[in-house]
Formats: sequence, structure tokens, C-alpha cells
Amino acid sequence: MQLKLVPGNSAGTVTAYYMSSQGSNHDEIDFEFLGNLSGEPYTVHTNVYTQGKGGREQQFHLWFDPTADFHTFSVLWNPHTVVFSVDGTPIREFKNLEKIGVPFPKTQAMRLYSSIWNADQWATRGGLIKTDWTQAPFTASYRNFNAEACIESSSRVSSCTSAAQSNHTQWPWLSQELDPTLEERLKWVQKNYMIYNYCTDTKRFPQGLPQECNAKVS
Repeated sequence: MQLKLVPGNSAGTVTAYYMSSQGSNHDEIDFEFLGNLSGEPYTVHTNVYTQGKGGREQQFHLWFDPTADFHTFSVLWNPHTVVFSVDGTPIREFKNLEKIGVPFPKTQAMRLYSSIWNADQWATRGGLIKTDWTQAPFTASYRNFNAEACIESSSRVSSCTSAAQSNHTQWPWLSQELDPTLEERLKWVQKNYMIYNYCTDTKRFPQGLPQECNAKVS
């Protein structure tokens, strides 16, 4: 998906591009762009929900102006990992750690959504800056959406359930993971552009960080 934000004072708003299943125990994978005051860096807010539980936020500043041109924001989601990428550069990975008891989103079908919504209770400077409705309408432009995905039928059978799935010749993304080059790019982004990581927020988790944080992945 390619996205271009419209410049201007969008403080208090969130432009969201996300996948979600239904119900109180839903899974969700979020790309959100926090509104700002003109001239301030834009913040990309990411989150992963599993079985109705989120709270796995990581935030980044971008290394470019997202209002100047379209850029590609993509999600790799397969049974092994969730990878958030910007223009082909991974910014975050959430690995499948079910083996140590961490739930992973892999059993519920998700739909793709996009919206702009009012989040002035937290989005800009922790909620200090409220939405200025005189700046409305707030807009974002999308183009070149492309999906390689398994499709769930009305009988809840996945289109990927076939003999071809065993060798992934038809759906190579089902077994795709980061190669060493992309792992280095991920480290570069997280070192230079990450501004918040729930896995280092000991004040938020005084009783101990979430289990996946102790496994040194996020």
C-alpha cells in the first residue's frame, strides 16, 4: 500500500492502516500515523494485538517527509513472523514465540481497514495538543494496493490449504523471514529512528516486562 499524508496541522488525529479480525478476542496489526503540528516530525505508531490484547506499541520517526510523496508501507504476516516495512526497509518484527507461551496472531482471518480518527487524548505530545477542527478536513491518499494472501471462504476454509502449501511454491511469503541484510536494516532503523519501545518501558510494567521482551525480540 502506498500512502501520502496531506501537510498541515493534523494534531490530535491518527491516520490508521491496519488489519483486524472480529470480536472481543480479535487479532490486529496496526500501522498508525500520529498527527502533528506543522513542521514537526511525523510519528509512525505500530501495535500488535493477539486474542484481544494489545499494548505492544513501538513508535518511529521517519527518515523522510511523508507529505512530500507516496511511500510504500507493507506488512509481512505469516505463521512465523509479522514484519512492518517502509519502502522495503523493515522497521519492526514480531516473531512467533508460541513455544515460550506468547500468543501469536495466526488462527483468525483479518480484513484490511483504513481510517482517520480523533485521538487527541494521546496522539500528539501525550494528549497535550488537542484536535483543531478548523483545520478539517484531514485527508490521506492511497494508491497501488497489492495483496498476496490466503482467502477464507464462507465455510472458513483457507485458499492456501492445499498440497502446494507444503512446499510454498505457490505462496513463498508463507515461509518468508528476514535475511541477514534486512536484519541489519532493521537494526539501523531501530537504533536511529525508534522513539518508543514497550519492551524497554519498565515504568509501565513494574511487575516485569512482557515475556516476548525477555526473549530479546519485539
